[in-house]
Amino acid sequence: PAPSSSHRAAGVAVKMVGKPYRMGGESPSTGFDCSGLVQFSYRQAGLVVPRSTEQQLRYSKAVSRSGLRRGDLVFFDQEGKKHSHVGIYLGDGRFVHAPSSGKQVRIDRLDSRYWRAHLSAVRRF
Repeated sequence: PAPSSSHRAAGVAVKMVGKPYRMGGESPSTGFDCSGLVQFSYRQAGLVVPRSTEQQLRYSKAVSRSGLRRGDLVFFDQEGKKHSHVGIYLGDGRFVHAPSSGKQVRIDRLDSRYWRAHLSAVRRF
């Protein structure tokens, strides 16, 4: 896909900030889980991507951390599970994601202590 698809997906995801987290969620009306936010954002940008975090990892290509660009996927190890969380990189060290139950879609910094320690992969569709 053209870089513009990734840029558009990042823009869509930013518009979802404040929407509730919901396990299995994949729409603004019901809320999102992390991979549902990725799938929805890319679909709105015209690119069909897999639904699960595992499939999103498998069907994207590795990128170096130094090569990160807007729209790339950032994966994290959480609760002892490899690549169990995903977000969309926005640029300037920020990414958007649907964090966990009881929270809302939000923007965080990759260089924060927590996220820097848990970053496990950078990928691109």
